[in-house]
Amino acid sequence: MTDADPTMKRNLSAKPPTIHDVARLAEVSIGTASKALNASGRLSDETRERVKRVAAEIGYRANDLAHSLRRANSRTIGIISNDSFGRFTFPIVEALEERLADEGIAVFMCNATDDPERERQHLDQLLGKRIDGLVVTARRADKRPTIGISAAGLPVIYVFSQADDPDALSLLPDDEGGALLAVEHLAALGRKRIAHITGPEHFEAVRLRRRGYEKGLAAAGLAPNPSLYRAGVWSEAWGREAVADLFGNAGEKPDAIFCGNDQIARGASDALRERGVAVPEDVAIVGFDNWDVMALAARPPLTSVDMNLKELGREAGESLLEMIAGKRLSGVRRRPCSLTVRESSVGHKDE
Repeated sequence: MTDADPTMKRNLSAKPPTIHDVARLAEVSIGTASKALNASGRLSDETRERVKRVAAEIGYRANDLAHSLRRANSRTIGIISNDSFGRFTFPIVEALEERLADEGIAVFMCNATDDPERERQHLDQLLGKRIDGLVVTARRADKRPTIGISAAGLPVIYVFSQADDPDALSLLPDDEGGALLAVEHLAALGRKRIAHITGPEHFEAVRLRRRGYEKGLAAAGLAPNPSLYRAGVWSEAWGREAVADLFGNAGEKPDAIFCGNDQIARGASDALRERGVAVPEDVAIVGFDNWDVMALAARPPLTSVDMNLKELGREAGESLLEMIAGKRLSGVRRRPCSLTVRESSVGHKDE
């Protein structure tokens, strides 16, 4: 036998292939198939190669054998990320590693850089190491295709990333709730004309933060003013450009600005200062992300919404341990954000 029968491959595509399928198609016993795929025992080169070729043709991986979770844990988990800068991934991974280290579990991390083929290669390598679980994370929390895994029963968690499968477990920050916190803070300071400068509207986070912004206005009895909303890109340059637009028009001028991220907020703050508009005396500013590199370097330092990424990482660790132990978890969970107050909204700390 040189090739797997096409009809058999079509039939097998409906469910993950098993060691039984490999043995049947290669015309060997299950024990022989196991030895060939695990590079053990005494077999002829021809038999070993035939078994491996059949396994590759039907998409079977050696670590499918009896499922690693049911026989002996490898004490390792894999992480696949496309966050090449690590801005969002590193805090998550740090907390995840801390939690798993308590259980003697090590972490393998791979960067896929938005390349599906590279992601597939990393996945193959991780499955080859017989990992006990997989974490998929990203630099944005938009929905993505479920990662393809034929190893039935392998726990997979999406963190700061969202699978398009309702049966998957996705852990996300509560973007809407975070925006609500920001606007409630500004309204409590007596600000009445609160603008919102944000990123591209095709991002789910942008839409959710705008919803939270509008809910915050409504809760404070403030009518939304479309002229105070600007959507653009995630950059300081856009923050400066949006401020120039807001203050260059004849319309209502804001006395506060809620920004979709800290980069936009820092650009907005710089643009206001260049115009002679005092922050926070004339215009209070709140950012989003609480990214120290931006928030603390801004003049004045930025009040910002913190997505509590370490908390996401810790919850991912706890959830992964539960799933490795056999518990089924699914759905989208959004963790609360918090607000870190600095001088950009309330002035100096001694005020």
